[in-house]
Amino acid sequence: QVQLVESGGGLVQPGGSLRLSCAASGSIDSIISMGWYRQAPGKQRELVAAITSGGSTNFADSVKGRFTISRDNRKNTVYLQMNTLKPEDTAVYACNADVIELRRGRDSYWGQGTQVTVSS
Repeated sequence: QVQLVESGGGLVQPGGSLRLSCAASGSIDSIISMGWYRQAPGKQRELVAAITSGGSTNFADSVKGRFTISRDNRKNTVYLQMNTLKPEDTAVYACNADVIELRRGRDSYWGQGTQVTVSS
């Protein structure tokens, strides 16, 4: 099994910044990719940003130029730096990891989610 532990959510004013972290642990052989998704009330879950083990990144159009994603492969940790936050960024943000597990093969795991609220 693999566990994802997220941190860094909270309340921030418009224009502010937050940094989310997600650390993966457990029976990990390697991690193919890690990413962040978000879901606002009444809306579908959407990909915010993702990064592969090789460093390739993918961002939602709505966050390009404002959010960056990085990864520490030694710590199996992914970071989402969110700048110039807008009220429409308010959502529950969840971490996802595409993992090759020891003796088990490939699987996908989710964190518990962390609330990000952008409001004055």
